[in-house]
Amino acid sequence: MNAPVPTNTISIPASKGRVLVRQLGLASATAAVAGECIAVGIFLTPAGMAKSLGSPFWLLLVWIAVGILTISGALTFGELASRFPREGGIYVYLYETWGPCLAFLYGWMCLLVLDPGLSAALATGLASYAGYVLHVSGPLMKVIAIAAIWLLCLLNVLSLRISAGVLRWATWLKLGILALLIFWALAFRLGSWSNFVPFVEQRSGSLPLGPALGAGMVGAFFSFGGWWDVSKIGGEMRDPGRTLPRAMLVGVLLVTGAYIVVSGIFLYLVPLTKVTSDQTFVAQAGAVLFGPLGGKVLAAIVVLCVFSSLSALIMAAPRVYYAMAQDGLFLHAVARVDPRYGTPALAILIQGTIATVLVVMGNFDEIIAYFIFVAVVFLGLTGVGLMISRSKNRGVEPTFRTPLYPVPAIAYLILILALMLLLALHSRREAILGTIVVLIGVPVYRAFDRKRSHVRRSSA
Repeated sequence: MNAPVPTNTISIPASKGRVLVRQLGLASATAAVAGECIAVGIFLTPAGMAKSLGSPFWLLLVWIAVGILTISGALTFGELASRFPREGGIYVYLYETWGPCLAFLYGWMCLLVLDPGLSAALATGLASYAGYVLHVSGPLMKVIAIAAIWLLCLLNVLSLRISAGVLRWATWLKLGILALLIFWALAFRLGSWSNFVPFVEQRSGSLPLGPALGAGMVGAFFSFGGWWDVSKIGGEMRDPGRTLPRAMLVGVLLVTGAYIVVSGIFLYLVPLTKVTSDQTFVAQAGAVLFGPLGGKVLAAIVVLCVFSSLSALIMAAPRVYYAMAQDGLFLHAVARVDPRYGTPALAILIQGTIATVLVVMGNFDEIIAYFIFVAVVFLGLTGVGLMISRSKNRGVEPTFRTPLYPVPAIAYLILILALMLLLALHSRREAILGTIVVLIGVPVYRAFDRKRSHVRRSSA
């Protein structure tokens, strides 16, 4: 298999319609990681985990364990990004290590369901919290969600540099506000350190430790979800072989620290015995922090968090469809870079359109649930891909190699296998149906493959 073109030899301008311009640096890449991971989950997930675990010690241990395993994944993906420095992320890594069919099935899943579904979910979540602040309800909520999607889609069509700037500012503002919440709570002594006592023993009403740890690991993993998406914009990174590994590592460290500290401050504000549900936990914490207006203040902060996450997703996801089209595995027109704006405009518009349809339908949560298991399988296969690329020496000479290899790769794969087992046990029906739908993409792949084989023969 031919190795990708080395980063420093790509010089064709985007206006030629063939490639994207390398214009993003470490700050934008790190913002994409932290921005996508830290959304509404930073307020809701710690509450659910705290309620099921019933112990500050076990809550902290789960965050640290999943954080370490996620860092192992970031190191694994970092070397893949260094070996295959083009746009597309997981799609490209699967293509180069497992072959085009498996890569297409991943792209097929992302295109039809996962990326637009997640966009719809984030936009609807943003709209629900914005509606609470603005006293808006009913059909206007869907209007707000669709408007958020298209605002970010059009911004990404018009200028990657500007949309990346918006993402950076939104992400750093989000992290700054979270830091301010922590300072506010501690400076005014709004909570009590006695809430952490007993530190290890589980409170009454919590789950048995084994199931609680399993549920906590799953919740924590999905709270980190999306850190790998930054690799999808590798084709627009300056020196991606160095930038992407650093961005993944720094971004995951930021996210890990944010979840641990925010979980701790919430427990400082609200004792575990008073945690009844995710939503009431947030309302309780908001009331302690800001009094009667606490709910609306935290809702406004959630809007910012979700906006940043949606911005990162809409920036990264369409690069998969663009890469598929470049490889002849999707509509040829999607591989064109807009001659005026230098962006994969059609790929972005496709995602925005499907996400809008899902918002209008309103059942995207159920749809996404069918594909979580398959998405985790693809993440695992990508991790194995590093072992394949090393054994067969595929890709360019990497400027970043995974430290202590193969320990991080194995640790990451252990996490993935544990998640696959838990999902298969608790969501067997969804896992089976999602896998079947993805496999329906095989004849679609064969149709595209025959077409590109014909094109190659004709041009030979």
